[in-house]
Amino acid sequence: MYSSMIGKIAKAKQYAQEPDRIQFSQFEASFRGENDTHTIRFHEGAWNCDCNFFADHDACSHTLAAERIFGISIPHDHRQGEPLPSDVRNMM
Repeated sequence: MYSSMIGKIAKAKQYAQEPDRIQFSQFEASFRGENDTHTIRFHEGAWNCDCNFFADHDACSHTLAAERIFGISIPHDHRQGEPLPSDVRNMM
């Protein structure tokens, strides 16, 4: 029993070193900003935030920060910020 779990832990460590294996399709999270806590969402390739700035610009510091945190786990075609280092290499 324990030997099989040891194998799973080793595989999990390997997978954790290869974050491009994970691509988010949706999630929802609370984001604690300087003035308030906001709800951010990523669903069907679209970002959303309940802050006033996002309502006017379809992007905000909350969603841009989340995108940087989750990095390559956000599908390339749905990233709203500057390219990640791996994206820049792929563009050359």
